[in-house]
Amino acid sequence: MSDSSTLPPARLRPEAELARDALSAPVLARAARLARWAGPGTRVDAGGGLVEEQLPAAAEQLGLSGDDAAAYASEAWRIAVDTGLVEITDEEAGTVAAGEDLALLTGGSPQDVLGVWLTALEAVLADASVPDLDDLVDAMAEGGEVDLSSLDWDPDAESEFLDGVLGNLYLLTVGEEGPGDAPVPLPALAASVIVPSDMGEPSNEVLEQVSDAMMRLDDQFRLLEPVGLVEYQPVDEALMADADEEPAAPVDEADVTRYGMVRLTPLGLYGLRARLLDAGFEAPAVGDLADKGADALLDGTAPFPPAAAHAETELWLAGRSPLDAARELLAAARGSDPGAPLRRLRCQQALSLVGGEAEPALREVLDDAELGGLARVWLTEHGARDVPAPPQEMVFWLTIDTVAAQLAAEGNSEELRALVEGLARQHSGFFDTVWRVEHPATPDVLEAMGRLHPDKKVAKEARKAAFKARSQQGG
Repeated sequence: MSDSSTLPPARLRPEAELARDALSAPVLARAARLARWAGPGTRVDAGGGLVEEQLPAAAEQLGLSGDDAAAYASEAWRIAVDTGLVEITDEEAGTVAAGEDLALLTGGSPQDVLGVWLTALEAVLADASVPDLDDLVDAMAEGGEVDLSSLDWDPDAESEFLDGVLGNLYLLTVGEEGPGDAPVPLPALAASVIVPSDMGEPSNEVLEQVSDAMMRLDDQFRLLEPVGLVEYQPVDEALMADADEEPAAPVDEADVTRYGMVRLTPLGLYGLRARLLDAGFEAPAVGDLADKGADALLDGTAPFPPAAAHAETELWLAGRSPLDAARELLAAARGSDPGAPLRRLRCQQALSLVGGEAEPALREVLDDAELGGLARVWLTEHGARDVPAPPQEMVFWLTIDTVAAQLAAEGNSEELRALVEGLARQHSGFFDTVWRVEHPATPDVLEAMGRLHPDKKVAKEARKAAFKARSQQGG
C-alpha cells in the first residue's frame, strides 16, 4: 500500500458510539478498573509492573480466576500504566497514583476517550508482534538477556507484516468490491500479503508460507480481539492436532470458517484509519467534506467509488438549500484543467440528488459552453418545459467531456468500451466531426476510442481523428 495514494473513504460511526465501544472493550475496561482500585498500598517493581504478591488481589478485583488470572491482571495493569490511567509517583519506593487520563474516561469528551483507547491499541499491537512467551523463555541466555537470533525473529519485519495484514483488512472493509462488514477468511487475508499478485497457481513453498502466516495471525488476532479491534473466530483446534489423532467430532472439510474468520469492528475501523493518517496515508472518511465548498466536494470525491461519492454528496447537500447547492456546484464544475471533466461528472451526479427547486440555477447556465449540455440533461430528466435543443457543437463537446470523465474515473472499463462502440455506431461521420471539438481532452479521448473499439476499421478512424485533433491544438 503506497502512502501517496488516496484510500477509499471509511464510513465511521459517531464518536460517541465509538467511545462507548472503547470503554466496554475488555482491555481498556480492566485497565480502568485496576487504576481505580490502586491506592497508597499499591506497589510496583522497577519495570512499573505490579509486584507479584499483589497480583492475586488485582485478579480478584477483575473477577479473574484460574491459572492465567495473574497474567491477565499483570497485562491489565501494564495497559493502565501505558495509557496514563496510572502514574508512578516514586520509582524507588514503587508507589503509584491515579493518572490524569483516568478522569477522561468518565468526564472527558468522546474524542478524549478514543485517544486513551488508541494508546491502549498501540500497546496491544506491540505485544502482538512479539514471539510467544514460551519461545522467549527458552531463548533466555545467561545473565537474563534474550538472544533474538535464536528466535528467528525480526521485530521490524514482524511489525511490518502485521501492519500489512491490517492494512489489507482495512482496504477490504472500506472498498466497495470487498466484503465490507462481512468476516474475511483467515487464509485469504494471509495470502493477500504472501502470494504475489501476478502469481498464477501458488507453489507448495508459497502455500506453506501462507499456512505459517495463518498460525501467526491466529495468535495475533486472539490478542487483538479484547482491545476491540476485531471480531475473531479462531482456527479450529482440530486442524492443529497431530495427523495420527482422531478428531473428537466429525468435521466438514469444505467449511472455510474452520480456518479462522476475522472482521474489523467499527471501533477497529476508526483505530486503523487513525494509524494510517499518522503514517501519512490519505485515508478520508465519509462526511469530511460536508462543511467544505463545492470545489472541495467535486475534487475530493473524484477518486471515490460511486457509493461512497453518493454518500458524501448526500451529507454535503443536507446542509444547503437545493438552489444554493446547485449554483455552487455548477460554479465549481467549470474549468479546462485535466480534472475538470471528472468534476463535471461528479457535479452531474450530485445534481441528480437535488429536487426541482434547483431549476433556476440550471436555466442560468443553458448558454454556457461547459455546462449547457449537462443543464439540458438535468432539465429534461426532471420534466422541465421549454428546454431548448442543444446546438451540435454542444452535443459533441459534452460527448468528449463525458468520455474524458469516464476515462479518469474508471480507465479502460467494459462500460466505457460499450459507450465508445455506441457512439461510433449511432453517429454517422462521427470521427469526421468530433476531432474539431475545442475541448482540451479531444485528442486523448479519440486515442482512447481507437484503443478500445474492437472493430479495426473504426479504431483506425479514431486514431486518424486523434492525430488531426492534436495537430489542430498544436500538440
